[in-house]
Amino acid sequence: MTQHVDPNAAMQSAPKQASQASLEAATPVPKPPADQPVVVAAFYRFVALADFEAIRVSLQDFCDAHDILGTILLAREGLNGTVSGTHQAISALRGWFENDARFAGLSPKYSFAAAPPFYRMKVRLKQEIVTMGQPDIDPENSVGTYVPPQEWNALISAPDTLVIDTRNRYEVAIGTFENAIDPATASFRDFPAWIGNYMADLPADKRPKNIAMFCTGGIRCEKATSYLRARGYENVFHLEGGILKYLETVPAEDSTWRGECFVFDQRVSVKHGLAPGAYDQCHACRMPLSQEEKLLPSFEHGVSCLHCIDTHDAGDRERFRERQKQMHLSQARGQAHIGKAARR
Repeated sequence: MTQHVDPNAAMQSAPKQASQASLEAATPVPKPPADQPVVVAAFYRFVALADFEAIRVSLQDFCDAHDILGTILLAREGLNGTVSGTHQAISALRGWFENDARFAGLSPKYSFAAAPPFYRMKVRLKQEIVTMGQPDIDPENSVGTYVPPQEWNALISAPDTLVIDTRNRYEVAIGTFENAIDPATASFRDFPAWIGNYMADLPADKRPKNIAMFCTGGIRCEKATSYLRARGYENVFHLEGGILKYLETVPAEDSTWRGECFVFDQRVSVKHGLAPGAYDQCHACRMPLSQEEKLLPSFEHGVSCLHCIDTHDAGDRERFRERQKQMHLSQARGQAHIGKAARR
C-alpha cells in the first residue's frame, strides 16, 4: 500500500513495488477523445535486468509491428520510456509488459495528442535509464517515501519541508511548484554536487525536517531520494507519478503548480489535465519558447532563438536553414525527416 504522508511526523521509506502498483496497475489504457486519437504513455521502472540487451530486439520488433513511436531506454537498472500510438497499440504494449513479471503493475502516465508526437521508434541500450553518474545507489531497493498527488500540497506547504525541483533549469523556467528551490542545473549529473553543497551551507538551525523532491514523471526524483538515503538522510519524500500525475489528478483550482510542464516530445509542454501547452521549441538549441519569445528578432524557425542566437556562427545558421528546408520538403511528401527523431 502507498504510505500516506503526515508532514509533521517522520516516516520511513515506502515499499517500492507496492507503491508502483498503487497507481492504475489494474486499470485499462484510457480511451482517447475523438479530437486527440493518439495515446501517449510515459513509464519507467527500476528493476534488475541482467538480459537488458536481449530485451531490446523483441521490444523493438513488437513496437514496430504495432506502429508505436517514441523512445525506450534499457539498462541493467531498469527501463524508461515515452511512446505513442493508437489505443489498441498502447493496450497491446501494456499487455507485453504485464506478461513479464519484472514489469507487471507498470503504471504509465497517459495523455493524448492530435498527432503522433514522435517520428520514429527507438529502443536504446544505456548505462543508466536516467543518468546521474552515481553507481553506488540502488533505487530498486532504497528510495524515499512516495507521496500521492492528493497529499502533496499538505507536505510542501509545511514550514519544516524543503521542496526541491530536481529537473534542469530550462524545464524549471516554464513552470514549477510554489516555493520550490531551483538548483539551476544543466544536467541531472550536476544534482549530487549541488545538493551536497546546498546542505553543507545550511546553518544547523535551518536544516529542514523533511526534504520533498519532484520531477516530470517520477524517475529523477526517485533516484535523487535514493541518493540522499544512501548518504544518511531519513525524512526524504518524492511526488508519486511526478508532475504529470499531479497535473492529471489535482484540479487546477486546488493546485500549487504554476506555469506549464516541459515534456520530451513534440508537444513541448502540458498544462492541467495534461492538455497541450502554449510553448514551442527552438529546433536549434531545444530550449522551450513562449509565443512572445517567438516574436523577438532573434527567433528564426529551426535556426535560432534568444537562447542560442549568440552561440552559433553564420555557417551554423545556414546549415540549420538547409535542415529546416529539408524537413519541410519531407513533411510535404508525407515522410518523417531523420533530423526530427524522437528526443529524450
